[in-house]
Amino acid sequence: MISVNDGNIQIDKHGNVPLIASIDVGTTSSRVIFFNKQGQEVAKHQIEYSTSASNDKFAVHGSRRQSIKDHSEEAIRAKKDKPVFTAEGIAIKENKFLTIEELHGVNEGPTLKFPKPGWVECDPINVLINVIQCLGSTYALLDKLNIERAKNNLPLYRVDCAGVANMRETTIVWSKKTGMPIVDYGIVWNDTRTLDLVQKKKKETPKEKRTSLKNKTGLSVFSTYFSCSKLKWLLENEPKVQKAYEEGDLMFGTVDTWLIYHLTDRKAFVSDVTNASRTGFMNLDTRDYDDELVEFWGIDKNLINFPKIVSSAEYYGDLTVPPMFKNQMEEEVWDLLQKYTNEEYPIPIQGCLGDQSASLVGQMAFKPGAAKCTYGTGCFLLYNTGCKKLISKHGALTTFSYWFPYLSEKDHEEYGAPHFALEGSVAVAGAVVQWLRDNLRLIPKAEDVGPIANSVPDSGGVVFVPAFSGLFAPYWDPEARGTIMGMSQYTTASHIARAAVEAVCFQARAILLAMSNDAKGEAKKDAVFKSEIEEEGSYEKSLLSTLAVDGGMSRSDEVMQIQADILGPCVKVRRSPTAECTALGAAVAANMAYEQPKDRVLWKDLQDAKNWVFYGGLTKREFNASEHSELRVFESQSTDEHRQKHWIQWEAAVKRSKGWLKDVKGEHPVVV
Repeated sequence: MISVNDGNIQIDKHGNVPLIASIDVGTTSSRVIFFNKQGQEVAKHQIEYSTSASNDKFAVHGSRRQSIKDHSEEAIRAKKDKPVFTAEGIAIKENKFLTIEELHGVNEGPTLKFPKPGWVECDPINVLINVIQCLGSTYALLDKLNIERAKNNLPLYRVDCAGVANMRETTIVWSKKTGMPIVDYGIVWNDTRTLDLVQKKKKETPKEKRTSLKNKTGLSVFSTYFSCSKLKWLLENEPKVQKAYEEGDLMFGTVDTWLIYHLTDRKAFVSDVTNASRTGFMNLDTRDYDDELVEFWGIDKNLINFPKIVSSAEYYGDLTVPPMFKNQMEEEVWDLLQKYTNEEYPIPIQGCLGDQSASLVGQMAFKPGAAKCTYGTGCFLLYNTGCKKLISKHGALTTFSYWFPYLSEKDHEEYGAPHFALEGSVAVAGAVVQWLRDNLRLIPKAEDVGPIANSVPDSGGVVFVPAFSGLFAPYWDPEARGTIMGMSQYTTASHIARAAVEAVCFQARAILLAMSNDAKGEAKKDAVFKSEIEEEGSYEKSLLSTLAVDGGMSRSDEVMQIQADILGPCVKVRRSPTAECTALGAAVAANMAYEQPKDRVLWKDLQDAKNWVFYGGLTKREFNASEHSELRVFESQSTDEHRQKHWIQWEAAVKRSKGWLKDVKGEHPVVV
């Protein structure tokens, strides 16, 4: 049940309580959430993707395997159940999470496919159907909720606008003539089929040229991650794509572009800067496609349709549902979509952010020097550098964090200018917990890792480097492999679990150290960072002030205290009261798309959003944290001596794990 507090919520011009819809498309699931002013989820529906790894009889739901038939019967019963309300009629039960096979009018084929080792594909049509089903089901929940509110003489909820958050770099191509995919798949961001292509390209490119490309894009374009090599692969390997390209019929876009194109009444063909900057085709300075970058991949800019690059908060078009999907969902859901997406009730789509940027915004990490870390299967860290573009010398990427052009403030002329971030990623985070659970069977459930790790004061000298597929930022060694060092007869399962948790936290520290060193180097030349500048490599007095955290592992108090202890006293670890920070970030973007503050339905500016989401409408000074357990701040309890000793151990272990495959003359791993 989602508890919703309507206290101090304003009424809009229609006499309703305004909400903002967020469409959040991730790598393994899609969801739609309606947020209120306090950043709470009023209604939500989520669909977990079906995959080619599932057979006809079973589908994977979390860590459990359930019969689709049984799960569907549960879903049918759930649909018959009435929502659960408080006495005031202001709380609602979430819909059952379903896979696409369980929808009315099944679309053929899974949403995620793994046709070859290292290949990951998504079905663009299924992704779109998932979103439409989530929209309809969330509106169904809201409709029932409003019926109860009317009975209790409470003002009704009304969705004012919508924002989009999405997995980045995933590449989709479709026909300008028909609007349909040219091939029946999109290449997902973590697909590695372009490895040979990018390695060959790197060998052919002089060092000076590589540096020039990174300065323009902020990326290491010789990676399988980014969209540029994916598009090139499609052109070289799919005759239908090549034909459409030669005929000028080829439309290229990432997931944000695909969704907005099909869900707006005017078929807006756009991509916001946070997504466009991950294609490898965009110049960070001009915020436009760069001829050199496009030509570098042997692509004629005049033969391909690129989406217009836009800000993260502006009007893209009114929400509409393509009629071709009418038979893919229940009649009741379709009717509700028509009821709530029409000319009399327009819902503008006007916010868009790539998922990691959306998470930074949803974490309210708006100030330069703030950072966020999302603990998922891996870790994604973004360090806010404000309006200053920093090109990392320590292994981080440069990307846009957000661009809200209508914001302004007297003391901050660049408040509405594009904001940048440094980004780093840890390959293994939640995956190491799964490994402890499923492979070593040290813990029965993932959530048990915190208590077992906390049952010992330290790792007992054990250091675990979980380089299962090499090391990412800032070490960048694909030839490293997982190692556990320092074991003795004293070592227990608790020590190994503790070392595994510490490994994630040490890697986060290493990335933040690299990022703060990049910022310090720039701060010595530029006063944009108002802070004392220490010597290069000094972590304890870095420019970083707060690490905002979200994701699965962040929900463990024990794990976050270990993270705070490893980071030290200069950095506070702040866990948001909102579990869905990525989706909330898209809602914030949509809210800020109104040019005049008086027209912004939930928050007048970013500080107002932070006050409401974190402090319930109070200022930080008025807020009593002891009365609001949802917002939690963790501070270091470690000594300098203890922290430095364990950091030295970690660095020594990393050094010994690096180059393992090279040393044993094994096969080279996939570089991502």
